[in-house]
Amino acid sequence: MDYINLAEQIKRKGIDNIDLAVVLGSGLGFLADEVDGKTVTYGEIKGFPKPTVEGHSGKMVLSKIGENNVLFFQGRFHYYEGYSMKEVVVFPRIAKLLGAKTYLVTNAAGGINPDFTPGDLMVIKDHLNLMGTNPLIGKNYDIFGPRFPDMTDAYNPELRKLMFEIGDKLGIDLQSGVYAALTGPSYETPSEIKMFRILGADAVGMSTVPEVIAARHAGLNVAGVSCITNLAAGVSPNPLSHKEVLETTEKVKYHFGKLITGFLETVVI
Repeated sequence: MDYINLAEQIKRKGIDNIDLAVVLGSGLGFLADEVDGKTVTYGEIKGFPKPTVEGHSGKMVLSKIGENNVLFFQGRFHYYEGYSMKEVVVFPRIAKLLGAKTYLVTNAAGGINPDFTPGDLMVIKDHLNLMGTNPLIGKNYDIFGPRFPDMTDAYNPELRKLMFEIGDKLGIDLQSGVYAALTGPSYETPSEIKMFRILGADAVGMSTVPEVIAARHAGLNVAGVSCITNLAAGVSPNPLSHKEVLETTEKVKYHFGKLITGFLETVVI
């Protein structure tokens, strides 16, 4: 995938010199609708993938928030949609080429931790890559980073600390946990969820991890927040559905929006 060409097209559309990129997950794209700034749809960029999942609209918005130039990606690409891993990680690599130093990922996730309830916001402290692949497989992109990048602090400790400080200031109780990523698109079985709990997972989803690997490969500092939209299979007696995911994100949008905005206004790049 020609990331340099994509970045040059985006620059010609007026988006450049960003400090921080934010990826808005399922049902969380409303945040990009509430800011003023330069908007470019993915379709305007030749060769750029297009999302196919409800809740992912497909546009990028550059806005000034606090002292930071923030680029929102409204709608991400998933491996289960049939995209290659090189396409799935287009956001962090484009962000790097546009000047970003920090990468904030958000997602909707199923709760595995029995102490979680739908509507909780979980600051991601680490992840489990259970997707059976890695976006760095193949020829290394030396322009981004080394062949064997370290993932010890995949989620920057200082950024996680800041997220909790913002939550305390706003009166928003935050959870902390490990995010497990699978390919999907089928939801997990109760037995799989039991296994993931034994492995140390607190939440499960179908995105984020490839982006974080690529972001760290490119030297970006990463923070992540999961919206716990439902309890995972076997944790709840109810059948799982994407409709429930979107309904829950709609209910928590106020707190989510306040938290992310507060973080973006405060973080020093």
